[in-house]
Amino acid sequence: MAAFFYLPAAFAESVYPATGLSASHETASISSGAMAGNTELASPKPTRVQIPSIQSNPQSQTGTNGALPARITSGGEQISPSAPAQSERADSGDAASRRQAAKKASETVEYNQFQEFLLLNGGQDLPLYGAELFFGAPSTFAPADQVPVTSDYTVGAGDELLIRAWGQVDIDYRAAVDRNGDIHIPKVGTLHVAGLRLAELNGYIKSAVGRVFHNFELNVSLSQMRSIQVLLVGQAKYPGSYTVSPLSTMLNTLFAAGGPSSKGTMRRIQLKRNNRVVSELDLYDLLLRGDKSRDMPLQQGDVIFIPPVGQLAAIHGSINIPAIYELNGSETLAGLIEMAGGLSTMAEGKKVTVERIVDRSMRSVAEFSLDRAGLARSLQDGDVVRVYDIVPRFDNAVTLRGNVATPARFPWREGLRVSDIIPYREGLLMRSYWRTKNALIQFPDLRADKNAGGNGAARLYADLKRNAFEVNWDYAVIERLNPADLTTSLIPFNLGKAVLQDDADQNKALRPGDVVTIFSKDDIRVPLARQSQYVRLEGEVAGAGVYKIEPGETLRQLVARSGGLTPNTYLFGAEFTRESTRIAQQKRLEEFTSKLERDLERSAAGKAQSAISPEDAASLKAQQDSQRALVDRLRQVKASGRVVLEFPPESASLRDLPDLVLEDGDRFVVPSLPSTVSVMGSVYNENAFIFKQGKDVSDYLEQSGGTTKDADGASMYVIRADGSVLSKRQSGWLISGFERERLMPGDTVVVPEKTDKVSWIKELKDWSQIFYQFGLGVSALKILRQ
Repeated sequence: MAAFFYLPAAFAESVYPATGLSASHETASISSGAMAGNTELASPKPTRVQIPSIQSNPQSQTGTNGALPARITSGGEQISPSAPAQSERADSGDAASRRQAAKKASETVEYNQFQEFLLLNGGQDLPLYGAELFFGAPSTFAPADQVPVTSDYTVGAGDELLIRAWGQVDIDYRAAVDRNGDIHIPKVGTLHVAGLRLAELNGYIKSAVGRVFHNFELNVSLSQMRSIQVLLVGQAKYPGSYTVSPLSTMLNTLFAAGGPSSKGTMRRIQLKRNNRVVSELDLYDLLLRGDKSRDMPLQQGDVIFIPPVGQLAAIHGSINIPAIYELNGSETLAGLIEMAGGLSTMAEGKKVTVERIVDRSMRSVAEFSLDRAGLARSLQDGDVVRVYDIVPRFDNAVTLRGNVATPARFPWREGLRVSDIIPYREGLLMRSYWRTKNALIQFPDLRADKNAGGNGAARLYADLKRNAFEVNWDYAVIERLNPADLTTSLIPFNLGKAVLQDDADQNKALRPGDVVTIFSKDDIRVPLARQSQYVRLEGEVAGAGVYKIEPGETLRQLVARSGGLTPNTYLFGAEFTRESTRIAQQKRLEEFTSKLERDLERSAAGKAQSAISPEDAASLKAQQDSQRALVDRLRQVKASGRVVLEFPPESASLRDLPDLVLEDGDRFVVPSLPSTVSVMGSVYNENAFIFKQGKDVSDYLEQSGGTTKDADGASMYVIRADGSVLSKRQSGWLISGFERERLMPGDTVVVPEKTDKVSWIKELKDWSQIFYQFGLGVSALKILRQ
């Protein structure tokens, strides 16, 4: 019978290099039967190695061709059958590439039934302790054959001796020890050297040579060691016959063979010699204590036997080395914990639970305390020990978090109150506040920033808002766990009274486990009167800048507080913008644009069905392209948030300002008196013209050369400097009345094209209403006319 098993290609390349197997080959097959020694390439993955039946005298086996079997050394060499003492070493470059390929090769992890049971029933994927020792390239652990041989080395058949003598006689001779244990030295004769230690060899041969020659010195060394054949049987990963160096030990051979399988023991590996057990190796001694004193050197014909695995117990949880361990028959809980590296830092340390198989019929759970009595309790086959983590709970701590410089835990003591964990008010400023303050030196010159294309006032306003980490002094809260029913209660208190005024009612007493949370004004919106709000005044204002407004302060009051208006004020053209208005306008503009896009698509679909000729289709396509371009331009337009203040054109004093209550983010820009009026649209000369008192719409249209033949004179409109829109189509306006309307500095006259030229523009209704409703200005008109 021949034994078959599978092994990775990396292992085959490492152990059978002389077969010519390279990294590109994925399989190798050692011939069956009587080990003829020939090799052949087999089909791809996995590698299948056929090991012949183990005989009591493996050297007597021959193949059908009478050749001796090929034997594999632990270092990955194959000894030639015709010259067993000579090693045919592969090229060093090929060996290096094979080792590199072996490192990259993946190795399938084999599970035993206990591992599978734990994985399927408890979700615990635990390794067999020590199995990882045998992962990787086996050649890593092969004994070096170029190291000095120890003096207690025993000479045997197959060794080669180097004999050198000088003086009256000159000898430089290599003598191979034959199978009878003899060497032959010319003129000296045959000497029996087998069984001699290397330390005895020099004197023995010198004495024999001295019977023939005199007055000489002699040195004997070992030029090449023999190979020995050992058997590895039992529950090994790759059992079989191995030809190894005589310097090899049990461990060397185990490494070469991949170690015990998942069903093999690691604690009772036997070395048998002449049918007697001469050593029993416990790999746990090596793994746990670095002790390999029972690792004996091998001799010719030794048998390494790996019995089946013994009793197993698993330990997992808060342990340093969670794994499955093999018991030695009298293992206690303390011994298992010691093998597993002890409890981890976060282990609970009072008790563990043990899942146990009772009478091989059912499972039960027991609880072992970690005192002296519990640690002395014996474990059984199949026990699963779980070590619990400590509960991440602080028994005597109070936590401070939220809008504070350093969130921290404080030790609780009797009488501890809120003010005790907030010793100074600066501790309520977050670290990000100071980091942002420190970063402001990157922009020391606001004017330079404005010249670079920014807006100094806008940046100052943004910095003020970003740095406004203001503490909410009116509300903070204590989160407290009720130990009776494990419910959480919130205890609010006034932080300002507790910390600043030391109010006994608000300076709450704290208990162990309390969590005190401090909020900023941005976390929970506070009443308007307590909010920090900023408004920008720009232009012809005596004290232009960014101001923090008082609750209920109006535009007139703030301008008066800033120093009033300058003599160059042009109030009619003043621009007042509000963020809340901008958001509402932008939302309506986006809704209008989306509705317009849907209407145009429906209209285009209806017209496409009525297009008959290619000319109609081409015209329709061009129209659709124009429609899409307009929609795209509309999406680029942004609402300004401008609020029309309805100043009389002659307004110039502070009392003309409205009593408009200010909001956070408001911006009031007062321009100086402009000197031009603009005319845009379907006129012969779009331009800005010098303002002259008393001139009306018709005068500026005449200056622009008049309207073109494509102009829609009935749809003309004026965008006034105050943001309002005056349209010729407004009800109650006569043609002569609109053209005689007197204009003010900064006004803009817009003459649209006829809608019959671009018929789809009718879908947009009245452009003047669009500009008015969405707070669009002349800049938006320029975008739409691109």
